[in-house]
Amino acid sequence: MLIGVLGPLVMSVGGSPVVPSAAKPRQLLALLASSAGRPVSMTEIVEELWEDRPPRGPSGVVQTYVKQLRRSIAAALAPGRADEAKEILGLTYTGYRLNPYGTRPGPAAPAAAASIEARDFEEYARRGTGALAEGDDEEASRLLGRGLTLWRGNAFADVRTGPALRAEALRLEELRITALENRVTADLRLGRHAGLVSELTALTSRLPLHETLHGQLILALYRCGRTTEALEVFRRLREAYVRELGIEPTPRLQRLHRSVLVADPELDCPVPSLAAF
Repeated sequence: MLIGVLGPLVMSVGGSPVVPSAAKPRQLLALLASSAGRPVSMTEIVEELWEDRPPRGPSGVVQTYVKQLRRSIAAALAPGRADEAKEILGLTYTGYRLNPYGTRPGPAAPAAAASIEARDFEEYARRGTGALAEGDDEEASRLLGRGLTLWRGNAFADVRTGPALRAEALRLEELRITALENRVTADLRLGRHAGLVSELTALTSRLPLHETLHGQLILALYRCGRTTEALEVFRRLREAYVRELGIEPTPRLQRLHRSVLVADPELDCPVPSLAAF
């Protein structure tokens, strides 16, 4: 089984897709997928699907959606395994649960084939961040880069989102940005600044107020001998800070700017002490 939320919603059983086309069942499946293994109460489901405007008798509507999802899962399972649909999308004493690992012991359970995209990403990010902290930059770059390749777009890209999914999408995006910052840090330490310029230019264009990515771009440009462009990045960022936030750039960025102006040799070190970018 494959469950993916790092982009358009994906769920397949035995290689067959089971994501419904209707908006509400798709939203319900996304909610259960984002909480894989944890029962989701009826209250949580109703709030996610309808927020403060639920229909009359919402639990009956939810049960209908669950039956539709179970039928899709059952149709994708091999003959003789249809009962597993109830285990995969089951009702517990606290609510509905999507259990990609099944409950039966032995080879009939789908555990070996289960892959949860978001969980895999978080594991790569955790291990990569640990490697970075230990100074193993090659391993950090490899692990973080591998985790970032699992992203196929924005989380829940084709799903209508309520409060729970919006919060989860924000959490995942924050983890994604942190993993990206850490991977760039590892690559800068490895002397890969030339290959980072185009990537960081695109990222800072998309995130015009993101301090760390701008600092990393300034450092990469400086190390490529493109000092004028590095200073221009700082100028644009300062203008955006003043215009959008009414404040000056942080002391960390200002120290980096001064270091570029005086061509501080520290900036050529693998890990500059003047700016933790």
